Amino acid sequence: MIIDRKPAVAGQFYPADKDKLQQEVQHFLQSAEPKQCNQVRAIICPHAGYVYSGEIAASAFNQIDADVSYKRVFVIASSHRDSFNGGAVYCMGNYLMPYGEVQVDTEFCKSLVEQFPDAFTDNPAPHQNEHSLEVQLPFLHYALKTNYRIVPIIIGTFDPAVCKRIARALKPYLNSENLFIISSDFSHYPEYADARQVDAVTKDAILSNNPEILLDTLAANSKKHIPNLATSLCGWTSVLTLLYMTSQNDSLEYHAIKYRNSGDAKYIGERDRVVGYWSIAVSEKKSKGFQLSDSDKETLLDIARKSIEDHCHHQRKPDLKTYQFSETLETKCGAFVSLHKKGALRGCIGLISSDMPLYKVIQEMAISACANDHRFRSVESEELPDIDIEISVLSPLQKIEDISEIELGKHGILIEKYHHRGLFLPQVATETGWTKEEFLGHCARDKAGLDWDEWKSANLYIFAATVFK
Repeated sequence: MIIDRKPAVAGQFYPADKDKLQQEVQHFLQSAEPKQCNQVRAIICPHAGYVYSGEIAASAFNQIDADVSYKRVFVIASSHRDSFNGGAVYCMGNYLMPYGEVQVDTEFCKSLVEQFPDAFTDNPAPHQNEHSLEVQLPFLHYALKTNYRIVPIIIGTFDPAVCKRIARALKPYLNSENLFIISSDFSHYPEYADARQVDAVTKDAILSNNPEILLDTLAANSKKHIPNLATSLCGWTSVLTLLYMTSQNDSLEYHAIKYRNSGDAKYIGERDRVVGYWSIAVSEKKSKGFQLSDSDKETLLDIARKSIEDHCHHQRKPDLKTYQFSETLETKCGAFVSLHKKGALRGCIGLISSDMPLYKVIQEMAISACANDHRFRSVESEELPDIDIEISVLSPLQKIEDISEIELGKHGILIEKYHHRGLFLPQVATETGWTKEEFLGHCARDKAGLDWDEWKSANLYIFAATVFK
């Protein structure tokens, strides 16, 4: 049976008229904080009436990648009315809004409930009158330029352990294919100056990307006995769930975008009892630290070329003038060297990680690719003019629990089971055009010596690579 969820707060928190709603939301998006972040994976935004928090919410939505076609948009809010164990996922139909239907991925929602009964329920009741999820949808509708389907979740628990279970179920979907919207206001009802102070402390706890720091901060705020402070984060269970998803992921970082409280609202802002609002974004970190310059890449290719030439001509390794090398080439990391002859693979050997400096790894792997790849006979001197060299410098391995975390073309994979081990570099998926399942199946069968489907019971790791030739 299909039962679409009707608007509960249209005409109260936001205009019920379609044209007025569009005009208001677009005004907020144009006047709010512009885009500061790229590759945004999640946003935290307020859910008050638009007259109070609309510009802060718009500042959060301005950070999303508006032209990206997301597979799903997870909209997560904490219940203001019902207390129950877990998260209520709306599975019965779509969300109806003044501008039309918001498509719900009902089949996926049902699968969440079926797979994780200790984390989710399909009870629709918590959704019926809850405003905190609904008010996010107009901003999503006008900010995102592509088609999308939502996964609406209302959290009813006050138990951090249950939030952790919800996070464990959702974490595999926190990737470039999906977007997460976390709904929460900050302090409730202190006077203006106190709100600014407590909201700053709570914001810093969120930016730490540490769920325990957030819990400790919320407890400490409560113990300060700030007059009229009812809560310092009304959607704390939703924010905590996000932190449980992100805290072990070093590739993500939090950004504070914009702050106001209801006392700042034009004409109607009262300052003796206010509510605080922050917009926060979670994005992929910009590359820092280890980066190969064009000069570094040329040096490594030169080392590889001279190494295979000296090996083929003289059966020796060339002396390397290491004093000329940058600090980057002294970095200890894994790398692969691939040799191609007229477009066909002629040898490929590498190390996933290494205690040797990078320049030394390249020298050793170049010679091994030339002479020790058991799939090919050794490269001979007369072949050298036709040999092309490709180098892949690897990032640290990251163990994954779900293959949705694999991005074809970006990630290489390592499959381990017992004494079996198989690896594919990221470019293999691009060169072959394989699906994700074919990528895994070929690696399991052809590289690890397992059955085609045995990757499903093996340990899976992903890594990125800097590839040049």
